[in-house]
Amino acid sequence: MDLDIAGKRALVLGASKGLGRAIAEGLAREGAHVVAAARNTDAISAWAAELGEAGARVTAKCLDLADFSSVERLIADMVTSGGVDILINNSGGPPPSSALDAKRADWLVQFEAMAANLFHITQSLLPAMVEKRWGRIVTIASSGIEQPIPNLALSNGIRSAVLGWSKTLASEVAKHGITVNMVLPGRMPMPRARDNRLTRSSRPRSRRSRWRATARRRNSPMWRCSSLVPEPPT
Repeated sequence: MDLDIAGKRALVLGASKGLGRAIAEGLAREGAHVVAAARNTDAISAWAAELGEAGARVTAKCLDLADFSSVERLIADMVTSGGVDILINNSGGPPPSSALDAKRADWLVQFEAMAANLFHITQSLLPAMVEKRWGRIVTIASSGIEQPIPNLALSNGIRSAVLGWSKTLASEVAKHGITVNMVLPGRMPMPRARDNRLTRSSRPRSRRSRWRATARRRNSPMWRCSSLVPEPPT
């Protein structure tokens, strides 16, 4: 799929593995110049080397979302180099805890890494998007926003706060041609599930299954980064 983002500059947080890595790889394959940020830059360099030509468009940057000085260094780097067109806010999840057991200190520490620092990064990079009158901000959260997941009180609570912020921001920056979206993944597929999906993919696809596949693409992080997303009303 051509997402019409070749030449755009993207910043992907939490890009060393998992969904963050998958998004960063996908953006690079689409021709975007990707700044992939995470604590483990060696892991980023390793997967970028596997991408061939697309890997040359990937730059690894060190970022620890729990360390404000690390966040500030990344922001300074991005702003000095002209900002970004696409921002993927992706943070790790907090440790399991019930609402009864979570301590005040737990809430403060996790809120800084999972919310406050994402807000700060986004706010710092918005001026360049506003000036270009184009931007894509996608925040990865969790299906726990829709239905709280037992024993994940910290995640359920903090990510719900991020949802409120995201919706508020979306209405504020729409007039500048900037879209703000969230993606709420559930459980990540295990290898056996992937193998099963590959087996099923060889079967003829019904009209309903093709419709579902299209719907999934349009709800994916990659689609939300594209120029194909309708411009917000002004």
